[in-house]
Amino acid sequence: MATGHTDPERRARILDAALDLIAEEGIARVSHRRVAARAGVPLGSMTYHFDGMDEVLREAFGRFTDHIVAVFDDHLSAPADPGEARQAVADLVHALSEGDARDLVLTQELYTLAARHPAYRELTHEWMRRSRIHLEKHFDADTARQLDALIEGLTLHRALSRRPHDRALTLDAITRLTTPTKGSL
Repeated sequence: MATGHTDPERRARILDAALDLIAEEGIARVSHRRVAARAGVPLGSMTYHFDGMDEVLREAFGRFTDHIVAVFDDHLSAPADPGEARQAVADLVHALSEGDARDLVLTQELYTLAARHPAYRELTHEWMRRSRIHLEKHFDADTARQLDALIEGLTLHRALSRRPHDRALTLDAITRLTTPTKGSL
């Protein structure tokens, strides 16, 4: 591994270390010293690469939202018709809720920051916009917005429930939301 300021991966390691610490211990426990130690870099690297902890957190959460949007893309890029898209959205909900708890924790930490600080709200707005772009490939804009919220809710409920609902209930909720009613055509 390269050392010093010529290490091209150092910045990325710092961001990944910050995300790992947030996921494991919560944002309140994140500090320059702890992130540097976790990333295996000298403490001075923190101020060399970033103007402060706020910049570290914004960039780390930006990296995280890129990851989640890629998960959306993995699930929603292939469907050819609304039925396949509904199945893909159900698969997405189950992948997000059954996957690594790290993503769930990071999502909630970001939402908490966004509720308190407008700079982080910009990250969540951009994340939602990018997620809806994938959904709008298959559904109208209003339905995509509602479906995006449904995905969040179903994912959270499944992940935190002692007895998560099954895929049939997920698919039923998605189908109800995305199937045009007679009066809406």
